[in-house]
Amino acid sequence: MLTVIGEALIDEVISDTAPPRAHVGGSPLNVAVGLARLGHPTQFLGRYGEDQFGRRIRAHLSENSVLTPLAPDSLPTSVASARLDPVGGANYTFQLAWELPDLSRREFLFNGTTLVHTGSIASMLTPGAKDVLAAVRHARPSATISYDPNCRPTIVKDADYAREQAEKFVALADIVKASDEDLQWLYPDRDPRESARRWLSLGPAVVVVTRGSKGPWAVVERGECEVAAPSVPVVDTVGAGDSFMAALLSALVDRELDGAQRRNELHSVSVEQVQGVLAFAVAAAAVTVSRAGANPPTRDELKVQGEYA
Repeated sequence: MLTVIGEALIDEVISDTAPPRAHVGGSPLNVAVGLARLGHPTQFLGRYGEDQFGRRIRAHLSENSVLTPLAPDSLPTSVASARLDPVGGANYTFQLAWELPDLSRREFLFNGTTLVHTGSIASMLTPGAKDVLAAVRHARPSATISYDPNCRPTIVKDADYAREQAEKFVALADIVKASDEDLQWLYPDRDPRESARRWLSLGPAVVVVTRGSKGPWAVVERGECEVAAPSVPVVDTVGAGDSFMAALLSALVDRELDGAQRRNELHSVSVEQVQGVLAFAVAAAAVTVSRAGANPPTRDELKVQGEYA
């Protein structure tokens, strides 16, 4: 079982060239769906309300075979509004409620979990962020930990706080993915690749930096590598990083590198292995940007393209 902890919300996509449309979203939720579509048993630990949007989120997770052991609550479901620029890039505004029960006291939720992923708003926004951190600490002795800060400066505006919070999760993580924009905002006076190298020194086995059309770059203990991004027509970039994250984790799980008992093996991963992982992840992201909304590919779709984990 793979476990994803974080926010679920409704993405409202607005542009000047098309009618508004709404999609189920939230970075961690998108990763959970991406993992399930790639064939992994996955559960999602997050909140949504007992309202129309919340019912839509729960139905979306169920339709994608993602387990939802936490019941909806009485707060409104969170909403993110994404306004697209002329080339399909997304700028977000949010209406959010983020809190969780104490997951570390619900040990049964993590039975059989070999990997826990979290990040984005869930790891930054109070009061829920402290509960996410406690859950990660609780899970780490038995599970691989994955983290994506996916910074939202319009929500968490204090870069000093965000940097401190991100580093708490990085120090607990085995796998970290961040965009070059995330790292530039957190460390404005430093090259993103140097920031990634410094994060590696905090404890992770793998740190990946996504760079849009330039393709991803990664650093591991044995060296560094990068792969080119496929050239595809872009509909929008909503959820592309989450599809990349899900496929990155999927490829590492397929290589049997998940679970705390394999932590040393993960730290010994070769540059060549990481290049294969990046190629699979970037292929998944390319499918997502070629169609509207956060719509990650299935394993069969990637097989048609000749991409295998």
